[in-house]
Amino acid sequence: MAKKILLALIIIIILVFLAFFMLDNNTVHVFNDGENITVETHSMSNVDIGLFNEEVCDLTLNVMNDTTSNITTLRSGIEKLCMEYGIDDAEITIDSSIGTDQIPVLVHVDGTSMLPTLKDGQTVLVNKTHDVHVGDIVVAESDEYGGVIKRVDNIQGDSIHLVSDNKNIAYEFINGELYEIKGITTWVDISDVNGVVIDY
Repeated sequence: MAKKILLALIIIIILVFLAFFMLDNNTVHVFNDGENITVETHSMSNVDIGLFNEEVCDLTLNVMNDTTSNITTLRSGIEKLCMEYGIDDAEITIDSSIGTDQIPVLVHVDGTSMLPTLKDGQTVLVNKTHDVHVGDIVVAESDEYGGVIKRVDNIQGDSIHLVSDNKNIAYEFINGELYEIKGITTWVDISDVNGVVIDY
């Protein structure tokens, strides 16, 4: 009988210890589908979880829109917010519709320069990465043209040459002058590439 009571006490102590350990585990889970961001935070710290989650959502959105940011930027930003809010030793997981530690972004095509591949108004899914290869379609910021969606046709070090898929040339009179209208070509730096189109 004494052995059964002792065994029961040991089991209860182990269960209490495990419950305390699990409750003391601070976690931040971010999910992004390219358009919507959800954050779920568990913490024993006395913090405003709603405000914290809102700041993590804002940070994630800023990373999605900044060509120089990546998954490392996002993770270190979340770690910094955890420190500011007193959420110690948080286990941070970043998941998305395209996998763990990936940042998807939905982008809308504007114009016909990527016909027949991409149509004006079409939505494409972009993986925010600088892992770019010849033949990829990328979203980038061009000093000359602003935001563009183009195909990579040459890579020289950190310089990426982008071209339009639409090879048609049209002519249009503007203010009495004849202009040649064709798809653009431009060089951008790898740091100006926001990501690679992975689904369209």
